[in-house]
Amino acid sequence: MKKKNLLKERGAGVLLAISSLPSPYGIGTLGKAAYDFVDSLKQAGQTYWQVLPIGPTSFGDSPYQSFSAFAGNPYFIDLDMLVEEKLLNVTDLAVYDWGSDPANVDYAAIYKNRYKVLEMAFERSKHESESAYRSFVRKNAFWLEDYALYMSFKNYFKGEEWEKWPKEIRNRDKEVIAKYTDVLKKSIKFWKFVQYKFFTQFFELKKYANKKGIYIIGDIPLYVSYDSSDVWSHPDQFQLDKNRRPSCVAGVPPDIFSEDGQLWGNPIYDWKAMKKNGYKWWRQRMEMSATFYDVIRIDHFIGIVNYWSIPAKAKKALYGKWVKGPGRKLTEVIKKSVGDSKIIAEDLGVITPKVRKLIDKMEWPGMKILQFAFDGNPSNEYLPPNYSGTNYIVYGGTHDNDTWKGYLDSLKEYDLKYIRKYLNLSKEATIEDYTDAMIRLGYMSVASTVIFQMQDLLCLDTKARMNFPSTIGTNWKYRMTDEKIPAEVIKKLKRNVKLYNR
Repeated sequence: MKKKNLLKERGAGVLLAISSLPSPYGIGTLGKAAYDFVDSLKQAGQTYWQVLPIGPTSFGDSPYQSFSAFAGNPYFIDLDMLVEEKLLNVTDLAVYDWGSDPANVDYAAIYKNRYKVLEMAFERSKHESESAYRSFVRKNAFWLEDYALYMSFKNYFKGEEWEKWPKEIRNRDKEVIAKYTDVLKKSIKFWKFVQYKFFTQFFELKKYANKKGIYIIGDIPLYVSYDSSDVWSHPDQFQLDKNRRPSCVAGVPPDIFSEDGQLWGNPIYDWKAMKKNGYKWWRQRMEMSATFYDVIRIDHFIGIVNYWSIPAKAKKALYGKWVKGPGRKLTEVIKKSVGDSKIIAEDLGVITPKVRKLIDKMEWPGMKILQFAFDGNPSNEYLPPNYSGTNYIVYGGTHDNDTWKGYLDSLKEYDLKYIRKYLNLSKEATIEDYTDAMIRLGYMSVASTVIFQMQDLLCLDTKARMNFPSTIGTNWKYRMTDEKIPAEVIKKLKRNVKLYNR
């Protein structure tokens, strides 16, 4: 099969987090449902499957706050595959609670029980005798050793953030670290085993998808979590004070999502220190991302040009200020590091001429969100007739938006009237009519690529929304309840692919 010229030729895809796939064990995995989803995408004439970040999640369950920029999420390891390997049996899995609602992830239940099951598999595994395992450990030593030790410490200290660990361990005193490395030897081996299984399953799935002509778009956050192996093992690469706590944190100023701005709390990179070593950490991160994904979407790309720096003690993001970022020095490193993988620049928010100039210089596509298009202004930049060129990824909405149905339900009648007029719909139009019209609008646009959320293709309401920015406790839970994409949705997508040459 001739490989598609990714993001250049006309194509289409679906956005669905791996966690949102159906499974008997409370959360989507890299198992059968993922393969079925790839098959459905193929049947629907799609080219891309876009996923959310795949790293291990921390407080708040957000994939954008991870314990590592390199590791995979242990929750995504498919347990049925471990049964097939005879590392588990069905009775092992039947005794645990994986949550009672098939439409939502119960993260508390998953956190409580998933590791118990993985530890059973670890105890029965002979992986250390496998050459593939030894090769995995050797190739990934640059991050895996620190990550396995970090997670072992985290468990040893009952899940506490690393800033609350004993000072000698926080500061990585060599003698103390050596002592605990020996004490925690078995735990360290467990965390390496977990990553080995994740990597093995992920790359088998990716191989299958690529063979079917489906390419994976991955999403990487610009920043990493403070409570991560990255910050603990590379404190010199971040703006930390003498006690290794953030001196300033990341976020964004007031915008359409929040009148006070968004206070993310991530530590900000020490760009001067990174420049001195040739952005080594970023090179490694992007090289790793390029093995996972055919296309890499860099979230909050504008932070590379200028970033919103908020004093660590501030209670609101609006007290921050703009600071100049590394700009093209970093984007050139990224370009060289990803090889054949492509880049999408998430350019939503405050886009200055410098940001636009850098994106254009790199020839990386930006994003257009159809849900932002209907403010009544015919020159709105998100309306397809106003696109300047083809180098865009058009989305109905992203993980931060309401579902299409939820958005429509929230509008006043005069706003709905404008949308109906623009999409040539009657007042009696159903949500399916609105959805069909929205899909056509995106598919017929000149943009090279169009992607819709699975929730929107299924016409689901706000309950299926993935994330409410600046909130915690209710996000990242949506799951498909059907094992496969419904036949009528597949038929609809395939028809539009053919009709609009995608």
